[in-house]
Amino acid sequence: MKQLILFAVLLCSFFSIGQVTFSTTKHDFGDLEPYSPRYVDLKLTNVGQKQEWLLTVKKTAEVSYIVSKQIMEVDSSIIIRLHVNPNRKGRFNYTVEVFTSDRAEAVKVKLTGNLSELPQDGANMLTQCPSFSDRPGGRNPNQFDLTVVTIDKETKEPLSKSSVTLIQNGEPIWVKATDKKGKIVKDATLGLSYFYATHDGYFPAELGAYVNFKRNYVVVELEKDNTVLPPDPPIDIAVVDPPEEEVIIEIEEEEEVETHLEEELVIPDDTPIVAEAPPAFNELDPEDFSETHFNPINVVFVLDVSSSMSGADKMELMKYSLYQLTDMLRPQDKIGIVTYSSKTRVLLKTTTGDNKEEIKAIVKKLRPGGYTAGGAGIKSGYKLVNRAKIDGGVNHVIVITDGAFNRSSDDYKKYVRKYKRKGINLSVVGIKNKEKDEVEMKDAAKLGGGNYIPIFKLIDAQHNLKQEIRALTFKHQP
Repeated sequence: MKQLILFAVLLCSFFSIGQVTFSTTKHDFGDLEPYSPRYVDLKLTNVGQKQEWLLTVKKTAEVSYIVSKQIMEVDSSIIIRLHVNPNRKGRFNYTVEVFTSDRAEAVKVKLTGNLSELPQDGANMLTQCPSFSDRPGGRNPNQFDLTVVTIDKETKEPLSKSSVTLIQNGEPIWVKATDKKGKIVKDATLGLSYFYATHDGYFPAELGAYVNFKRNYVVVELEKDNTVLPPDPPIDIAVVDPPEEEVIIEIEEEEEVETHLEEELVIPDDTPIVAEAPPAFNELDPEDFSETHFNPINVVFVLDVSSSMSGADKMELMKYSLYQLTDMLRPQDKIGIVTYSSKTRVLLKTTTGDNKEEIKAIVKKLRPGGYTAGGAGIKSGYKLVNRAKIDGGVNHVIVITDGAFNRSSDDYKKYVRKYKRKGINLSVVGIKNKEKDEVEMKDAAKLGGGNYIPIFKLIDAQHNLKQEIRALTFKHQP
C-alpha cells in the first residue's frame, strides 16, 4: 500500500513538472509613467514528446492577454502577452494563473510594479494587446507596422509622392515618400511620435501622436498653397534709331614727366592703422559657433515634464530642440538638466559639451507626468549653474515649458533677482504655449535678464534654441 502511495506521489510530481516550460514566472515593470510600455511576453515551449495545449488563463480585471496560438507542437513555442492596466497610482501586484494540458495545477505568474502617474485624461493608452498575426519571428516586440497617409485638407484626396519624416525621442527615425495612394507602411516603435510632411504646392504639415499596435494609422492633412505670384512686368520694346556716323578724334598724348624717388609721396610713420572690424552677428553663418566669435556657455535646462506636456507634439519638439543644441555644443561648454513635475530631479549634473551621447540618453528618457511646480525646479537650476560657473563665460538658466510654471513657487522671483546680480540670467522657452501664458513667460525672462523663445513648429525646434545660445554667447555685442 505504501509503495502504491509513493508511486502516486512520484507520478503527481512528474506531471507537476510538466512538458511545457515557461520563459519566466515573474516580471517587475518598475516605475511606470503614463506612456510606458505595460506588457511582457511569456514564451511557453513544449519540450515533451507529444502535442500540448494552452487551456485557459485566469487573471484580474486589470490584466489583459492575447496568445499567438493555443496548440504547442513538440519542440515548438507559443507566446502569451500579458498586459497590465492599473486603475490607480502606486504599487501593484497581480497573479495570473496559466493552465496547460501537461499539468493538473496552474503555473502562477507574478506581475509587479509601481504606477507613478495616471494619464492626464484618465484613459490608458495601452488597454488592449496587439495581434500577433503580423509579427515575424525575431522582430522587436515593441515594433509594428505603422500606416501614414497624406491627403489634401480640402478635397481629402490622397497625395502621392509626399515626403514624411517620423521623429521619435527627438531623433528622425525615417524619411519616406508616399505611394500612388498617398500611403506609407513602415516599421515603427510604439511611443510618442512627431510627423512632418511636405508636398509640392502645399504648406508643410506637422502632427504629434501616440502610436502603438492599435493606434497604427495616422492621417496628415496638407493645405494647398494658393499664393499667386505677381505676373512678370511687360517687356518694353523700344525702337532703336540707326547709329550716327562715327567721328574719330585723335588726341596727342603728353610725354610722361619723370619723377625722382625722393619726390614721391612718403607715408609718415605715425599714420594710424585701422583694425578690421569684427563681423556683426547676422553676418556669420547660422551654424558658426566657433571660439573666435562665441564665448563658452554654462547652461542648465529646467524642463517641464508635468502632465500638461504629455501631448506627443510638445515632448517631441522639446527633445528635438535639445538634440539640435547638443550637436552644436563644444568641449568648453557646460550643460546640466533639471526636471520638474510633482517632484524636482537633477537628471544630469553639469557635464561638458563633448559628452553628447550621455546628454542625448538623458533627453531620450524624458517622460511626462504629474502636476506643475516650476519654482523648485528653477531654484535647483540656479544652484547647479552656480556650482559650475564659468568666469568670463555666459552662465544661464533656461526653462522649457508649455505654460505657467509658478505653482507653489511664490518666491521664485526672489531667486531670479538674486542670481541675476551674480551674473546668472534666465530665459524661458515656450513649447506650444497658450497666449495667456506667454505674458508671464516674457515677464519672467525680462526679470531674469534673458529672452522668451517660442517653439511652435519643427523649424522653430531646429533653429530657435540654437540661435538663442549663439546670441547669448556672441563676443562682439553692440
